[in-house]
Amino acid sequence: MSQLRTIQDEHLPIWLPRLAMHGGPRFLQIADALQAAVADGSLSPGDRLPPQRHLAAQLGVDLTTITRAYDEARRRNLLEGRGARGTYVAAPKVELTAILDLSMNTPPPPDGVDFDDMLKQGLSQVLMRADNGPLMTYHLGGGSDADRKAGARWLEPMFGQFDAGQLLVCPGAQAAIAALILALTEPGDVILAEPTTYPGLRAAATQFGRHIVAVEADKHGMVPGMLEQACHQHKPGLVYLNPTLQNPTAATMPERRRKELAGIAKRCNLRIVEDDPYWLLADAPPPPIATFAPEQVVYISTLSKCLTPGLRVAFVVIRNPHERERFLVALRSFALMAAPLTAALATQWIVDGSADRLMEGVRTEARLRHRMARHILAGRYSGVGDGLHAWLELPAYWNTSQFARAAGSEGIAVTPAEAFATGSTTVNAVRISLGSIQDRGRLQAGLQRLSDLLARRPEPFSAAVV
Repeated sequence: MSQLRTIQDEHLPIWLPRLAMHGGPRFLQIADALQAAVADGSLSPGDRLPPQRHLAAQLGVDLTTITRAYDEARRRNLLEGRGARGTYVAAPKVELTAILDLSMNTPPPPDGVDFDDMLKQGLSQVLMRADNGPLMTYHLGGGSDADRKAGARWLEPMFGQFDAGQLLVCPGAQAAIAALILALTEPGDVILAEPTTYPGLRAAATQFGRHIVAVEADKHGMVPGMLEQACHQHKPGLVYLNPTLQNPTAATMPERRRKELAGIAKRCNLRIVEDDPYWLLADAPPPPIATFAPEQVVYISTLSKCLTPGLRVAFVVIRNPHERERFLVALRSFALMAAPLTAALATQWIVDGSADRLMEGVRTEARLRHRMARHILAGRYSGVGDGLHAWLELPAYWNTSQFARAAGSEGIAVTPAEAFATGSTTVNAVRISLGSIQDRGRLQAGLQRLSDLLARRPEPFSAAVV
């Protein structure tokens, strides 16, 4: 058992640093210190922690802060209660060494934002200000007037002020994409996309009997001349683009290319679906394609990629009123509506500024993580410094399936390029997502393991697997 200062000591326990004024929520600082002490051996399984009241008095915080810190530490499987005997460091459990998931694109937990408190406050405000009846019943879809106005306010950085009546609220971007495919195409139609693109597009198109055709792209995105050629050849129902911090390559299409593609859409009477979940996370992104061809482009912005995955709310801008109605009819066939309570929470956060504060925290944390990845993966990292993911090009002695399996054997999940392929050829790369691991130290350890793996060649038996 490690030597802890007893409760009679006048000083703080040796494992606990002094709380920082700007170090984020104090209960998380305490929980993080506990986790670090367990990791470095300052605390060992079986060590008894100070009583909560005593620790609160030593730190000059209220008892609730210590209770929340201990609860968070229990959630991380660090502590266990033994009734009247007190609270002890728990024996390691499987969760402490669980696989490091770098395969799921989620916003990182923002430092200094008390998300639990923000959630409680937001829901409290919703329930206090709204009639509870409509929050628990069916709606026709498209969002309430308040939800649409909040969505228009959220999109002001992209479009300035615009008519909220042109905006619809739906349960996430994937639902929006599926509804647009049903509303604007017919079975057997072609949908054009870049050679590597969001896998959800392919999943929905395949389910509905549509065909994805890849259009050549360069470092700036879809090549205009190739798009025009594909339009004449395939008569597509839709063109799908993800122009800002593209998933998976993390590339951002420059303004000139956006204008060129918008011009083709006008000449060829094309419908473009501009899926733009990361625009607000990007550093000085160009205007959306929809600003250059508003009648040709349907614009999607989701909160789940810039705030939190549980906020399944997406805003869809459709200028044509007939297409808006067709979209709603298609959406009702499988999703009916965004959950009213979730939409109301999103509206509350947008109106009271909580959404902006949360997004700023996510943006700051994401950039910090990109700097970490750039340092650890020097020479391999191809991220641009913001957003949620990076595109990691592999050395020639690795192929994507080999590397993904080898990373898995190291306890790390990554996404190989094949998952994003719309054509027959794929690049030799994997996507790594930097937000899905909450603890920054665990992310750092995972990135270091990836760096070590990149530096060595596959084992002989792995090389024979194709």
